[in-house]
Amino acid sequence: MTVFPEILKRKKALSVSPLKASSSVGAALAFLGFNRAIPMLHGAQGCSAFGKILFVRHFREPIPLQTTAVDQISAVMGSEAQVVEGLKTLCEKHNPALIGVPTTGLVEAQGADIHMAVRVFRQTYPQFSAIPVVPVVAPDFTGSLETGFAKAVSAIIETLVPTAAEAGTRPGRRRRQINVLAGSFLTPGDLEHLKDLIELFGLRPVVLPDLSDSLDGHLPEADYSPLSIGGALVDELATLGDALATIVIGNSMNIAADLLHERTGVPDYRFAHLMGLAAVDALVLTLTELAAVPVPAKIERQRAQLQDAMLDSHFMLGMTRFAIAADPDLLIGLTQMLAGVGAETVAAVSPINSPALNTAACKQIQIGDLEDLELSARAHHAEVLITNSHGVHTGKRLGIPLLRAGFPQYDLVGGFQRTWIGYSGTRATLFDLANIVLTLEKGEIHPYRSRLKQGSVAESEAAIPHAA
Repeated sequence: MTVFPEILKRKKALSVSPLKASSSVGAALAFLGFNRAIPMLHGAQGCSAFGKILFVRHFREPIPLQTTAVDQISAVMGSEAQVVEGLKTLCEKHNPALIGVPTTGLVEAQGADIHMAVRVFRQTYPQFSAIPVVPVVAPDFTGSLETGFAKAVSAIIETLVPTAAEAGTRPGRRRRQINVLAGSFLTPGDLEHLKDLIELFGLRPVVLPDLSDSLDGHLPEADYSPLSIGGALVDELATLGDALATIVIGNSMNIAADLLHERTGVPDYRFAHLMGLAAVDALVLTLTELAAVPVPAKIERQRAQLQDAMLDSHFMLGMTRFAIAADPDLLIGLTQMLAGVGAETVAAVSPINSPALNTAACKQIQIGDLEDLELSARAHHAEVLITNSHGVHTGKRLGIPLLRAGFPQYDLVGGFQRTWIGYSGTRATLFDLANIVLTLEKGEIHPYRSRLKQGSVAESEAAIPHAA
C-alpha cells in the first residue's frame, strides 16, 4: 500500500527567511542555456539587479541579463513601449540568436500584456524578424525558480519548435539523436555527466537548456560577451522532431514534454530524478534499449562502486534524521535517495505545492520557508540539514551541519558544478553525507572494555572514558 506524505499548506501571511528564488529568475536561467542568447526581464531595474547578483554569486561568472527598467510612471501608465524599444536596442547592438522576455511581479500587477508588446515589436521593426523573441509570463509573486524555468522551456518549444507537418520531420530519422529536457535542479555538472553517460551508448544528446555548455565555468577567448557563450543551438530546435526519443528529467518538465511530443510525435521517457540506484538503473535500461547495445563496462563498474558505497555508508546514514528544504524536483530526489540507504527525512519544506510531492519519501511536507524548516527540524530532532546557502544561519541556530544543495550557493566555490546524479554522483553524495555524520560521532562503534579485566575498575574507567 502506497502511503503519500501529508502536505501542510502555507498558513502565514508572509515569508520569514525566504527559501525560494523567483520564477522570473528561473525563466532567465532557462534562456541562459542557449548559445548567443540574452534574457531581458520586463520590470523595474531592481528586479533584474537582484536576480543578476544571485547568478553572479552562484556561478561566479559574468551573466548577460538586461531589463526594460520600468519606472514609477510607466508602471502606472503602461510599459509595453519599453519592451518594444528594449528589443530594438538588443537586436541592433548585439544581433542575438535568442531573446527571452520574462515578466516580473511589478508589470504583472500593472496588467502588462507581454505577448501583445512582442507583436507590436514585430509590426514596428520587421527587419528583425529573423531574431527569435520568446515572451514568458513568470511573475515573482507566484511559483518558484523551478516553475519559471519550466514555463520558459515550454514557451521556447511552443514558439520555436515547428510541428512535424511544418518541418517535414519524422521520429527516428536521426537514429542516434536523443532529445533531453533537463529540469532546473540539474547542475552544469549533472548535465555534463548525463551527456557523457548518453554518449557512452553511442547516442548523441541534444540538451535543452544546456547549462553545462554555457555556465560550466570555463574561460572564454573573448574578455567579455554581452550574450551567453555556449549552450544549446537555437537552430537545432528545428531538428527535434527527427530524434529517436526524448528523455525528460524532472516532474516539472512534464508540460514541456507533452508539448514537444504533441508537436513532433517523438516518443519520450520520463524520470522524476536520477539520484539513487533504482532511478539510475531505470535510465540505463532505457538507454540500452534505445541504442540496442549492452551496458558499457564502465557504467557497470560505476554501479558496483555505488553498491559498495551504500554498504560503506550504511552504518553512518542508516536511521539518521535529515531536514531538507528545496524545490519539489530536488526534494523528491533527495528524499528517495536517502530512503534507499535507510535514512529518514523528518522535516521537509518546499516553497511551492506540486502534485509530484506525493512521491516524496517522507511523512510530511510543509509548503513554506526556512522558518518552517527550522521549527520542524527542531521538533523532530533532525541531525543534518540539506538546503541552499540561505540555510546557513538556520543550521547554526539548530546546531546541526549543513550540506548545500540547490540554488543559490553563494558561500561555496564550485557548488554550481557539483554532480549529484548518476551512479558516481550518488556515490559522491553518500560519501559527503557519511563524512558529515561522522563529525557527529554517530555510527562509530567504540571498543568494549570488560570490567572483569585485571586491574582495578577505577583504573580502567579512568583510562577508558567509554568503558561499559
